[in-house]
Amino acid sequence: MSSAKTPRKASSATKRTKRAQFLHKPNCTTCRKAKKFMEKRGFQLYFRDLAKDKLSVAELEDLIGNHDYRDFLNSRNELFRKAKMKDEPPSRKQAVRLMSKEPNLIRRPVILAGGHVVLGFDEKGMAKL
Repeated sequence: MSSAKTPRKASSATKRTKRAQFLHKPNCTTCRKAKKFMEKRGFQLYFRDLAKDKLSVAELEDLIGNHDYRDFLNSRNELFRKAKMKDEPPSRKQAVRLMSKEPNLIRRPVILAGGHVVLGFDEKGMAKL
């Protein structure tokens, strides 16, 4: 008999479930694609429907933190295009106020895990979580 030990499988008690908050709109195709991507990687997702449970100004400020607030704006949104926000972006304060009133203006999904924020269907960003 050899003296080498066979590796043991990690018990379910030592395995850690990866968890993430998933802010989305259920009918959004990008959100559904990101949901599938995350679930295939073993994440337990905690959902928040942005249309039914809007983010407050304070929640948006916390979420954006030191990130560039313009990254959180959904460039596909009609209000974004009509107001020509690409060429003339609103101030951070204005943008946060608008996103709190109009959740479709938020780029989605917003995925929060391990202190990181991933916006939209960002495969590289999600794979790093």
